[in-house]
Amino acid sequence: MLQTLNEAYKVLQLQGYRLSAYEAFYLATLGGAKSLGLDDLIGNFLPGKEADFVVMEPTATPLQQLRYDNSVSLVDKLFVMMTLGDDRSIYRTYVDGRLVYERN
Repeated sequence: MLQTLNEAYKVLQLQGYRLSAYEAFYLATLGGAKSLGLDDLIGNFLPGKEADFVVMEPTATPLQQLRYDNSVSLVDKLFVMMTLGDDRSIYRTYVDGRLVYERN
C-alpha cells in the first residue's frame, strides 16, 4: 500500500495535481471500500467491521526518523509514511482482528 501511495503521489504531481496525505490514505481505506460498495464491511475501525490493518513504525529508517522529527502536523507525518514508508515500516499486521505478524 505504501509503495502504491508513493507512486500515485508522483504520477499525480507530474499531472499538476497535489495529492494530500489525508486524501491518499482516505482513498486507500474508506474511499476504496466505498468505491467497491464494501464500506458497510471494511474501510475504517467502526464496531462490527472486518479488521485487516497494519501498525506502522514511522521512524523505521534514518531518513524517516529525520523527516518525521521535523514534521509538525499530522498531515506532514502521514506524508513521510506515504513517500518514505516501505516494508521496514511495518511493525505488526492484523488479519480479521488477529495478529499474524510482528517484527522483533
